[in-house]
Amino acid sequence: MPGGQTSGISPEVNSTRWRMLILGVVCMIMIANLQYGWTLFVLPLHKLHGWATADIQFSFALFIALETWVTPLDGWIADSLGPKWGPRVVMGAGGLMVAGGWGLNSVATTLPMLYAGGALTGFGAGAVYATAVGNATKWFADRRGLAVGLTAAGFGAGAALTVIPIKMVLASSGVSSAFMVFGLIQGGVILLASQFIRAPFPGEAPLANKAQAKRQSARSHTTGEMLRTPVFWVLYLLFLLMAAGGLMASANMAAIAKSYGVSDVVILFGAGTLYIGLIFANVMNGVARPLFGAVGDKIGHTNTMALSFGLGAIAYFMMLTIGTSPWGFVLSIGLIFVCWGQIFSLFPAFCTDLFGPKYATTNLSFLYTSKGCAGFLVPVATYIVARTHTWSNVLILTACINVVAVVLVMLVLKPTEARYHQRDLEHSATPAE
Repeated sequence: MPGGQTSGISPEVNSTRWRMLILGVVCMIMIANLQYGWTLFVLPLHKLHGWATADIQFSFALFIALETWVTPLDGWIADSLGPKWGPRVVMGAGGLMVAGGWGLNSVATTLPMLYAGGALTGFGAGAVYATAVGNATKWFADRRGLAVGLTAAGFGAGAALTVIPIKMVLASSGVSSAFMVFGLIQGGVILLASQFIRAPFPGEAPLANKAQAKRQSARSHTTGEMLRTPVFWVLYLLFLLMAAGGLMASANMAAIAKSYGVSDVVILFGAGTLYIGLIFANVMNGVARPLFGAVGDKIGHTNTMALSFGLGAIAYFMMLTIGTSPWGFVLSIGLIFVCWGQIFSLFPAFCTDLFGPKYATTNLSFLYTSKGCAGFLVPVATYIVARTHTWSNVLILTACINVVAVVLVMLVLKPTEARYHQRDLEHSATPAE
């Protein structure tokens, strides 16, 4: 049985929740290319249409914004329709939009058409992401960090499976065919898998153990209640800061490799540095999510955040100093994605610990909108490089962001969390929902 049987959980419930988790991971894998495979399409679009790279990247910024900003609506619909129909309807609609978005990209002859495809794809990816992560937090109160980490790993590492196939289709058939083929495959798999997903019925999912319960809210807070707490906005700011640096890296890996002159240097199995780097980065991105999620379950999410953010600062400095060599680039981008990928397991798990599972899908969707704000910093990085003709300033900026995040976690988030839990215990006498 996946994950083994946890004490006090019936074999049937344990089997069901792992099956739901696996289906969620499959759907997340199918939306991974929409973000992490995008860098492969930028230069082919530029060569085909002659559009400026910064103009093409605006489609990516639009995708990120709509993937995140509309998720509160997705979460509300999923929670409102109930455990049986909510995940099924929202994720199924997401699959249709994913297929339609990349299908539109495949026939785009103008930038507005490309932007429309990016917008539609963003709506679809957001529906899938919000529902899958929310579902994981509801089924796994006892292993929340691990469950969210595994779910998010599908999104982080999924693109590693298709980097080479996309490269082959781009080379043989062109960018339009690549968008159409992979759009239909990804959307179709999501639509099929989503029809078997549901959330737990009341009282079905196991509760946290005693040690974990001390770090979790005594009750479930509505979204309105959550938005009135200072700790949520500290968490929101931290998510925004960390997402910004990672998005700059993921959207511009190809450009960074090209500027360093290592992009096409063959280093392994006949593949160039960029493609090996993409595969390694996506694998590390996926590994980081359950790894840091499990660590967070053991030592606390704030301690794990401080550790990973500090390592992230080192990773960006490595890209600045040794990234100009082929293997240095691969190692640096891998560590960057290790230290960035963890935010997508630690933050949702921490948020649900703070505010409870009942409204988790909606609450997490509001937190996730900070990624949309961060997405608009991606073109800013491109403009900085256009003016300075180097990626050094961007890498220094992202390293500094990580250092600031460590300080905020230790001096602001931890004390704010402690005060929040104290007030929650004082004002609540009801058991966790």
